[in-house]
Amino acid sequence: MNRTMLKVLPAAITLALACGSAAAGDEEGFHGYFRVGAGSTSGAGGPQGCYGLGGNTMKYRLGNECDAYFEGGYTKEIAKSGGVSYVATVWANIYSPNSDFGDKKLGLNKAYIEAKGLDFLNGGTAWMGKRFYYRPDIHMLDLQYINFNGTGAGLDQIQAGPGKFSYAFFKDNDTNTLDANGKVVGTPSAIRQNFIYGDVPLNPNGTFDVAATIITAEGKDDDALGQKHNGWQVSLFHKQAKVFGGANTFGVQYGVGPGTGIGVGNSRMGASGYTSLGSDVKRVRVFNDLWVQPTENMGMEMVALVQKDKSDAGGSSTWTSLGVRPVYAFNQNLKMVVELGTDRVTDSRGPTKRLTKLTLAPTISAGPGLWSRPELRAFVTYGKWNDAATASVNASNNSGPIYNNNTSGTSFGVQVESWF
Repeated sequence: MNRTMLKVLPAAITLALACGSAAAGDEEGFHGYFRVGAGSTSGAGGPQGCYGLGGNTMKYRLGNECDAYFEGGYTKEIAKSGGVSYVATVWANIYSPNSDFGDKKLGLNKAYIEAKGLDFLNGGTAWMGKRFYYRPDIHMLDLQYINFNGTGAGLDQIQAGPGKFSYAFFKDNDTNTLDANGKVVGTPSAIRQNFIYGDVPLNPNGTFDVAATIITAEGKDDDALGQKHNGWQVSLFHKQAKVFGGANTFGVQYGVGPGTGIGVGNSRMGASGYTSLGSDVKRVRVFNDLWVQPTENMGMEMVALVQKDKSDAGGSSTWTSLGVRPVYAFNQNLKMVVELGTDRVTDSRGPTKRLTKLTLAPTISAGPGLWSRPELRAFVTYGKWNDAATASVNASNNSGPIYNNNTSGTSFGVQVESWF
């Protein structure tokens, strides 16, 4: 194996562990992710502008992230007993909606312990605490199409027939609403149960996962937060490995009420959305995410997605998205990354919104592969949208409504991204 592949594979493995199966957990040692950049917008001055339709959509991210984010921490085996390994993980994170972390405060997004290799679980794992859990994503969109993160407990990777079974119990949105006298008058909290049956062999190099969520709302119907509703979701995924040096994921998802994930952010399904959402609120999503690395110097990610949201009060809207990110490496440490994405939102209450975004990014990188990181990028991004989308583009921009009544914009800047 050559040195280049030795650089590419750890990055791909890191991405798979961060975004993949429930039992992947965290590898021992210090690991993390961060992105930070700075830019400006031609003609508008001031901070960098970004291009997205907002609402229940996600934007294509290359040269189009106006924020800064870090997460990282340490994983270590802290005890061993009778062949069972006890592993602790603690991570912190920080987020800023602009390029400067400034006085933003660190949070704690992981603090959990796993007991791995339990005989009575057929070699499976038990865990408790706060953690990332089963959150694969479409990288170009930063869309974690399913996300079971939270605080709770679970049993992982129990061999059951041809596949493996996992169960997790979480408490979401564990807050109270108080009146002027400090009396509890409401809560948006919910009990969430997640079920996964995965890694089922389906065809050569192909596997099948089914992931389900049952959400039980808490609180009284007549309090300040209105009527409470239960919800659920079910997702089916086919994962195909060894596709021109890459992999393909095809997914079909359906959610009802808080099972749609609406209110969680980033269009995630799997966690509890607003418990005020009734059974009339539904979401269907179908997508295909393919990445390939046919040669050492050439890679590409391609995505196609359709998502339909429907409710009695809001009518229906359909988000359709197509995107491609080709990467060509000139040598071991210099490559050109291009990203083209187009989004359309049709809404029963108004005109169709359209947005197309193109980014060119010469990049210094630790290897020529699609997933080689770190990447130090310079970029130029051009966005074009129709009149119907102008208000949405302005509203979803972190820098505010800098585009006014314009229907196009150009931004430029630099950004570093790394996982380790």
